Amino acid sequence: MENLQICQRCVMDTTDPEIKFDERGICNHCKTAEQALNRPPLSLSPMEKEAELLSIIHNIKTESSSKKYDCIIGLSGGVDSTYVAYKVVELGLRPLAIHFDNTWNSTIAEANIDNICSKLHIDLFRYKVEWNEFRNLELAFLKASTPDLEITSDHGIVSLLNQQAAKNNLSFIISGLNSSTESILPPSWSRGHYDWKYIKSVNKTYSRCTLKAFPHTSFTSTIFYRKIRKIKWLHILNYLNYNKSEAKELITKELGWQDYGGKHYESIITKFWQGYILPVKFGFDKRKAHLSSLIISGQITREQALEELKHPAYPPEELENDIRFFCSKMEISLSEFRKIMKSPPKTFWDYSSYEKTWYYVFLNYLWKLIKRPKGAP
Repeated sequence: MENLQICQRCVMDTTDPEIKFDERGICNHCKTAEQALNRPPLSLSPMEKEAELLSIIHNIKTESSSKKYDCIIGLSGGVDSTYVAYKVVELGLRPLAIHFDNTWNSTIAEANIDNICSKLHIDLFRYKVEWNEFRNLELAFLKASTPDLEITSDHGIVSLLNQQAAKNNLSFIISGLNSSTESILPPSWSRGHYDWKYIKSVNKTYSRCTLKAFPHTSFTSTIFYRKIRKIKWLHILNYLNYNKSEAKELITKELGWQDYGGKHYESIITKFWQGYILPVKFGFDKRKAHLSSLIISGQITREQALEELKHPAYPPEELENDIRFFCSKMEISLSEFRKIMKSPPKTFWDYSSYEKTWYYVFLNYLWKLIKRPKGAP
């Protein structure tokens, strides 16, 4: 793509149609990321972070002292979730690890999961999707021509974690989400992760398969988990001065963890979606958001990110075989896949969603009023 304007601080550019630049050429994503890094707990001193985290851990242990487990953690075999598992055990908690098996795990991811649970003595609950149902849902998103196919797994994972927390009568889910490595992701590149109405709309439009087994979270069940069951999410990495390179070194040394390449590439579908389909069909490279987050948190330089982006997003020598594997697994022909790839891109806003409902608009407006600083117009 020609004539791209690139941020002068990170590597985000005008492949995000909603990006904005100031007079210095710095983008809005940099400013949003900086705001996240300047909010507690990230803005606290190391001693303050440690004290606050230890207080939370103490409360978790006290509340769950008579139970088999203290908390729920998700486990994918990736860097973030592996490091979370290691730190949670180090802090003396007894987690139940949950794995959402969408059948796209790489052999490296499978080995990592088994090895982590064995070495840390963690119990694992593995949920395997009903493949025909899930395949049809993923295929529906592929045909819908939005850049959101991965929300099928993201939504399922979050729903499963909430369900297992409620089932085991636990109040805490400890997550690997963090602002140090994930502070930047344009809404135009992916939207609707927790919007069950959107997922149902796409499925109804492009699939005849009813979603019976798929773990999901509706608007009302979200309120139930948060307000009735009072399930809380602890983003523990925000308390730990999380550095991805250092985390990789530690888990490799202590747990025998194996690297799999790019961010979230422990999943075959994520590698194919982010490395091939998104750049080719939708014209953006998600590595730019990942690398930009690391730039803002000081973990890499802009020059290092630009050098990384010189390499192809997908290994050229693997592409042809992987396209054939994808089509075979999804039960579509190569010609059908190519037709889908050439169809005009659409967005989240082309389908029904909670964000279009009057009550969502009203509640969002109310929330902004509550958060508005005193004296603001």
